Amino acid sequence: MTTGSAEEVLAIDVQNLIDSLHQAEDGGAETAQNSTEEPVPEKLPEQGSEIDVDVVELASTGEGLAVQKGSKRVYVVPFAVPGDTVKVKVYRHLRDEGYTVADFVSVVTPSPSRDDSRVQCKYFATCSGCQFQMLDYAHQLQLKKRIVEKAFRHFSQLPPELIPAIQDTIGSPLQYGYRTKLTPHFDGPAGWRRGKQPFESCPPIGFMAKGKRNTIDIEDCPIGTDAVRLGMKRERERMTAEYGKYTRGATILLRESTKRIPKNISEEEAARASPPPPEDAAIRVETDEYTDLKTCVTDNNGQSTEYVGPYVFHNPAGSFFQNNNSILPVFTDYVRQHILPPTLSPASPPQPSSSTPTPTPTPTPTPTTSTPPSATPQIKFLLDAYSGSGLFTITLSSILPPGGRSIGIDIAESSIRYASRNATSNSLPPERARFVAADARDLFTAELRAACAADETAVVLDPPRKGCDADFLRQLLAFGPRRVVYVSCNVHTQARDVGVLVRGETEGGGLAAKDGGKEDGGKDKDKEVVGKKTRYAIESLRGFDFFPQTGHVEGVAVLNRVDE
Repeated sequence: MTTGSAEEVLAIDVQNLIDSLHQAEDGGAETAQNSTEEPVPEKLPEQGSEIDVDVVELASTGEGLAVQKGSKRVYVVPFAVPGDTVKVKVYRHLRDEGYTVADFVSVVTPSPSRDDSRVQCKYFATCSGCQFQMLDYAHQLQLKKRIVEKAFRHFSQLPPELIPAIQDTIGSPLQYGYRTKLTPHFDGPAGWRRGKQPFESCPPIGFMAKGKRNTIDIEDCPIGTDAVRLGMKRERERMTAEYGKYTRGATILLRESTKRIPKNISEEEAARASPPPPEDAAIRVETDEYTDLKTCVTDNNGQSTEYVGPYVFHNPAGSFFQNNNSILPVFTDYVRQHILPPTLSPASPPQPSSSTPTPTPTPTPTPTTSTPPSATPQIKFLLDAYSGSGLFTITLSSILPPGGRSIGIDIAESSIRYASRNATSNSLPPERARFVAADARDLFTAELRAACAADETAVVLDPPRKGCDADFLRQLLAFGPRRVVYVSCNVHTQARDVGVLVRGETEGGGLAAKDGGKEDGGKDKDKEVVGKKTRYAIESLRGFDFFPQTGHVEGVAVLNRVDE
């Protein structure tokens, strides 16, 4: 299985550009085939030298791909977009890979799409965090749509006719001030590996420089929420006084947490129930219905509280939870609208904020089934693999009919404890939403198969960046739920896994379990899967922009089981 790593994605984009440059030559492939002469190796500029290059393509990793005039050598350049001519400093020639890594120096001639007055951070083009601050937001969304398109073209191993048109990327209501979690850090003092000498002065605290191993001292990050930025200021002040206590580097957690006070309760009453944070440590946000006091948690073992629409979620502050709260109501509503088949969806598609340049979802055809819609069983069960603290298990539970239930599974026991608590906080009894601490590959047990009929079950997948492993996909195909919604922070591993589900087989045509395919008294699960030959059709694909100003895009793929 492909890894979908940044290195693999970049290598594919570079090779495709190299191929297109050669094909654009006069005579093309025919000239190359008829020539008996060995190509003359191109003399490359010395490492450390500065040259001008023209950016002709954007890699899915966010870097610009550029060429020097009169050359087909590809240079990978950060902070540059197609149409730019930029001055770069040659860093390293990767001869086997066929490209050169270069550092951005300056813009010689800007692209029509570049406007540096849009940049809101003085560390942009040095810090490794953002890539797109110079671009109009609508243009950023177009680029991210193309990233999803390329991911499914190159990683799904599916013919084009099985991949529907990628829908427009849903934008974030906030393009700055959106990140509810940041993790600045500082490096250890000189010689810290050899001894335990403390710092003699406060070290730089911030983020990594692009292409370097040093930390830039960054006092403020405009993509963080106001509470996170306040927390960053306070932590820097603390370090100014306490740096002498440290003998090695460390990462600082900055996680927003919200205390919500309804307007029909006085702040005095609320204070008696739960003491408010100090005024100088909180950001106050007023709405018609409530007052939010937003603070920054810095203890990894502490607790953060977050609201997503009408739902409340408590989490270990250091654990994973989506980092852009502004888009979460739109995002969860979208999954809610698509977890059921179109004829059974509970309401009209979600409408993002009018201030956000986002499209209304467009309809796409669904695959035909052998059962008339009127006779199709109702979806009663929701299985949430990689459930974390219950985001989808809880926000989707209300769409199930009486007697239906949501089941979430996560390998982290602490996440399951918080998920169960979150269900209680959202008035969901255990018979409506329950959680199991186990690996996702252990989700489809015999007990579960007996309790949840595949025809009445929808599955939500939200795995880590590496995607699903072959063993999990084998079990998913063996169970064969009616509908699958696959959410991913890595659209390349998502495309790879969706390709497996559409073909109905894993790599090599077999679905080998880690125990050789046998379990429960020697039953051969591989034969069960291959004989059943479950496969899926893609109903829709689209991106969500959880991280404006960066090259990252979240993908949502909606799949229907094909009944033949």
